[in-house]
Amino acid sequence: FEGMVVGLGAYGVVTRITLDVQPAYDVAQRVYAGVEWDALLSEPRAVFSAGYSVSVFTQWDEPTLEQTWVKRRLDAHEPELPGDWMGGRRLDAGTTLAGGDPAALTPHTGEPGPWLERLPHFRLEFTPSNGDEIQTEYFVPFAQAADAIGAVRALASDIAPHLHVTELRTIAAGPLWLSGEHERETLCIHFTWKSHPEAVAALTPRIEAVLAPLAPRPHWGKVSSLSHAAIAAAHPRLAQARALFDRLDPERRFASAHLERIGVR
Repeated sequence: FEGMVVGLGAYGVVTRITLDVQPAYDVAQRVYAGVEWDALLSEPRAVFSAGYSVSVFTQWDEPTLEQTWVKRRLDAHEPELPGDWMGGRRLDAGTTLAGGDPAALTPHTGEPGPWLERLPHFRLEFTPSNGDEIQTEYFVPFAQAADAIGAVRALASDIAPHLHVTELRTIAAGPLWLSGEHERETLCIHFTWKSHPEAVAALTPRIEAVLAPLAPRPHWGKVSSLSHAAIAAAHPRLAQARALFDRLDPERRFASAHLERIGVR
């Protein structure tokens, strides 16, 4: 089971699933502007554990962090943060994100609401993010979050002209073989790029190079230039997943050149 859930369409068509669900819950979210880089780099766990879900948005070259979104699950009785936090200030009016329409954002000034209307940053009826964009994302060990952020920040002057925004977020460790968070607490470093394909193609190998000591895992559905060898080094169950897919699809009907390049088939 753990090898099939993140299957990348590599072994066949799933015709039936059983969902493990939980009761609905309410969430309230707040946005902070100007959280200090030093706070994030020195206390990443304090920043990312401030709520049920925390997202940090940055252009990489600004003196303080552009925005930090803190989402509290109300049934967990998580305390609301003060107006001033980690050097930043709480925004008590609406904001914008990634150059998009302010009306597209979910309510973020403390109004409680159902989880499905607060955990996403963008309302379901709007185009998420900017829309005209390229996306890249890497998963690195959260234990090395400060090293990863510092390494990418060193490229800030080259990244920023081609970037709408980066989102930093976290995921708990899980058992799924080909997931980005397989068996390690994870920091996700997501780039929403402007539609500058040549610049993005030049930048992604440089970002991957500075993250290489941390064994970055690519988001399977976003732009990456990581080699088969680099992916295999970061995904310890890749060979077992490939063997499973070969057993389920012995005639290789669902194999492709792309899946072969990244070592999944």
